[in-house]
Amino acid sequence: QVQLVESGGGLVQPGGSLRLSCAASGYFFSVYDMKWYRQAPGKQRELVGGITSGGSRNYADSVKGRFTISRDNAKNTVYLQMNNLKPEDTAVYYCNVYTRRTDYWGQGTQVTVSS
Repeated sequence: QVQLVESGGGLVQPGGSLRLSCAASGYFFSVYDMKWYRQAPGKQRELVGGITSGGSRNYADSVKGRFTISRDNAKNTVYLQMNNLKPEDTAVYYCNVYTRRTDYWGQGTQVTVSS
């Protein structure tokens, strides 16, 4: 079955960096677009950005220029490099894939930006 497992979250000071990973299994990873979402306390889940099977990327305006999404098809893994983190980036981060007419989500990884 499709599984997504995020890792790499943690506590970081404002201005710091983190790299999140999402390991995928159970489907042909390289042919599917992948997305990152986040959900802050009391807020709706929002799209952070995505990467297509061909490597094209798009980002929410709030993270553009600070976050970078990449993928390693040999490792079935998608990454979210987050630089210059701000307190408002605090959230649970999820990776997502739509395949077999279903949205699949990982369990999420907590990112807390605080001094």
